[in-house]
Amino acid sequence: MIQFQSVRKSFGTQDVLVAASFTVYPGDRVGIVGPNGAGKSTIFELICRHLEPERGEVTVPSSLSIGYVRQQLNAYRRDDSLIDYVENALPAVRDTQSAILSIEAALPSASADERARLLRRLGELQTDFEHSGGYTLRSRAEATLTGLGFPVDGLTRLFRSFSGGWQIRAELARVLVAQPDILLLDEPTNYLDVPAVEWLRDYLKAFSGTLLLVSHDRYLLNSLTSTTLEVMGGQVTRYPGNYQTYMVQREVRHEHLLAAKKNHDRRRDQIERFVERFRSKATKAAQAQSRLKMLERLEEVEAPPPPIAAPRIRIPPPPPCAAEVLRLEEAGFSYDGTRWIFRDLDLRLERGDKAGVVGLNGLGKTTLLRLLAGKMPLSQGRRVVGHHVEVGYQSQDFAEVMSPDKTVYETAREAAVGRSDGDVRDLLGGFGFSGDAIDKRVQVLSGGEKVRLALARLLLQPLNLLLLDEPTTHLDIHAREALEKALREYPGTLCLVSHDIEFIRQVATSIYAVTPSGVRKYYGTYDYYREKLAAEAAAPAETAAPSEAASGRDDRRTQRREEARQRQEFARLRRPLEERIRHAEEHSAALESEQAGLYERLQEARPGTDFAAINRRLAEIGKDLETAMADWEEASVTIEDLRRRCGLDEAAANP
Repeated sequence: MIQFQSVRKSFGTQDVLVAASFTVYPGDRVGIVGPNGAGKSTIFELICRHLEPERGEVTVPSSLSIGYVRQQLNAYRRDDSLIDYVENALPAVRDTQSAILSIEAALPSASADERARLLRRLGELQTDFEHSGGYTLRSRAEATLTGLGFPVDGLTRLFRSFSGGWQIRAELARVLVAQPDILLLDEPTNYLDVPAVEWLRDYLKAFSGTLLLVSHDRYLLNSLTSTTLEVMGGQVTRYPGNYQTYMVQREVRHEHLLAAKKNHDRRRDQIERFVERFRSKATKAAQAQSRLKMLERLEEVEAPPPPIAAPRIRIPPPPPCAAEVLRLEEAGFSYDGTRWIFRDLDLRLERGDKAGVVGLNGLGKTTLLRLLAGKMPLSQGRRVVGHHVEVGYQSQDFAEVMSPDKTVYETAREAAVGRSDGDVRDLLGGFGFSGDAIDKRVQVLSGGEKVRLALARLLLQPLNLLLLDEPTTHLDIHAREALEKALREYPGTLCLVSHDIEFIRQVATSIYAVTPSGVRKYYGTYDYYREKLAAEAAAPAETAAPSEAASGRDDRRTQRREEARQRQEFARLRRPLEERIRHAEEHSAALESEQAGLYERLQEARPGTDFAAINRRLAEIGKDLETAMADWEEASVTIEDLRRRCGLDEAAANP
């Protein structure tokens, strides 16, 4: 049991915790939330005895082992390989193994009596080694490292040869392999891609110890925690339930505290008025004195701080543009001309699409976004941008191009064409720049502040295609929720890369999965994408060949069922494609009708006819017709491909 009793901790003049009291019971799964700088990480440091409270007491049973993963890792310079570093998570187990090897080496030359003693000791050590999981330690280390995204052929590389983000992944693996009684995780998903986050969630669901999780990742908080500790204003408040439940209960608690404060103030006011009115009257003096004592005994009720609400982020409406926003045709890219990141890639973004790009780190998600933005030239194929499309792109290093001598406000103002000062200040406030913070110069901003300013500056521009690479980096939960809501309501086109699963779930309406075999589009939300992956993984078992004992009748029945399933699947996939064909045909017919009318006006040549405007419109119609016909052709070809893939002939496909 972990217990904080009236704990006070400050740094300089800043009070981080003030009389904080709470209890974590064995087996609890606790999410710790609160604004940046509120003291969440300080709680972990106090539990591990890396810090001592100035007042109060922190109690942690000494018999329990603690595993702690920090946001930042101290420089590590030893020459251990990655697998050796992670496997050495339990030094006591390694010591036991060394003792076993020493005894085994000494046995051949030992006397009979000494041999008997060594064998007894060897049996004890082997039992301890087995109970400590020593025989499975290496396999657990390998499984954990590969689950967190390390390639198998990289396990023998030196630990220090990996980047800081990958070293933190390895530190996470090391702590998980140790299987501690108490697991403290401080922002464990900062350097994880989406598949690794999914793996970590599944692993932690099976973890049987006590879990304390500090995270801005709502997906993990909602999936894993059953208790929430809110750290705010130096106090720690315990709420039952996960993050989503906490958000509801926090509002209810705030309303109750406000009502209690109002009742207290009303009662105090009534007593003060009575005393003031009757204290000078002899007949009421005793009652007034009694009320005065009552007033002195009345405990003060402080007004609760208002709950932190997600700031309002308003993205300017996008200018009108073509139905097809951007297209890659048979696109390919290679950095060295030998190893291809993408090849023969066909990708299409339509107006209003909100696409999320997911996949393992290193497969090219950021590269794909740069190709779409035109920041890097294709090695093959072509990139086609739609008519009147204004592209806004934010890379992970976009903040570095801002002028260091300008203020936050000046940096945002120069990008806000046609926006009022109020709009600029409101948007900056939504990204954490309010009050005097807008007068800070870029050169003194932290890395996270620069990223937030870069994103705010981008969103102040009138764009109809946003390409965002990790837009939630360094944003707290409230800022993420605000950005999430703004992007959901944004009527333009969006393509984003993010490791925040909840963010993708709430924003993306289609998913591009980047895999070693290429890029595949899923026409649905992130949950639909996960369902399709699960169905595809189960498909081999469902379509396994029948046993040799099955009769020919069973074979034919199975074949008919399979054919029926294929027809149903084909019909389901064909419907949206047929809708695209119908829309393209109707759109083409309308354009052709308008085109014919414009040609008639040119032939009539009536006085006042604006020939230039008509010719401009005819040119636009020509491009729109090409787009509509390309859409029609693509959908038609896709239907034929689906039919062949499902193994259906023309008659079977149209029963």
